[in-house]
Amino acid sequence: MAPVVRGRVGTNGRFLTGNRKMSGRQARSLVTVALGRPPPGRAQEHAPGASDEGEQGMTTPAGDSQASVATLPILGGLSRRAKTVWAAFALSMSVVGLGLGALQGGTGGARSDGMTVVPLMAQAGGPASIEAVLRTRSELDTQRWRSIVVHSSGTRHGSPETIEAEHRAMNLRGLGHHFVIGNGRGMDDGEVHVGWRWLDQLPGAHAAGEDAAWYNHHAISICVVGDGERGAFTESQMRRLVELTAFLAQELGIPDDRVVLHSDIASVQSPGRRFPVAAFREQVARLR
Repeated sequence: MAPVVRGRVGTNGRFLTGNRKMSGRQARSLVTVALGRPPPGRAQEHAPGASDEGEQGMTTPAGDSQASVATLPILGGLSRRAKTVWAAFALSMSVVGLGLGALQGGTGGARSDGMTVVPLMAQAGGPASIEAVLRTRSELDTQRWRSIVVHSSGTRHGSPETIEAEHRAMNLRGLGHHFVIGNGRGMDDGEVHVGWRWLDQLPGAHAAGEDAAWYNHHAISICVVGDGERGAFTESQMRRLVELTAFLAQELGIPDDRVVLHSDIASVQSPGRRFPVAAFREQVARLR
């Protein structure tokens, strides 16, 4: 496990660890320390009947391992300058994480390999935090993506790790979704996890139904943590889902009728009857 150094940002924008003041250069070094060293690579996994059949013959993606994620402090008690410093710091950490993606650094509590867009960044940086999802490791494949499918985890609690474990138990090569949005139970409420399939621009392993092969190859999968059959999704989740969906649809030229729920294309209860589909579609159309 990589060493973790905890600290805070002072009102002058410097990073403090204990009673010690750190320079900008030292703070940047801290990012590298927190990211740690890469673990051994994991073997490519395939099994007969797995939904990853569209990837057979492909090499194991560079991101098929766990990666580090930076955790930011609550911004409410900081000055405006400190908030700005933290927002810039968070963005730089995302860039560093992507730059080291091929090395696949890891920490004990790491999320499944990918990148995290922290919801608090939105308070300081607005839409810029969503735009970070375009910083993929492989060149953005604008010709591949033709649809967006919204899923739910079907569980009240969840994280990229727990969903990945479920998918591996089904003989998939790790997390099948491109994005996961947390509900405060296992992830921060409104936190967006960007999976390795999106970072490496690879097909998903998420769709059921007779057209599953097409959707796995050409649809972006967004999974919201929660069970829409038993309870509502959070306001923060829905806001981030709308922002992410509208942004991706606009950037990739995906029409409104190609933004679908999993239950629209297969006999499943995902994202569930409590999902506010009418409000979701209206808000996505308004933001585009």
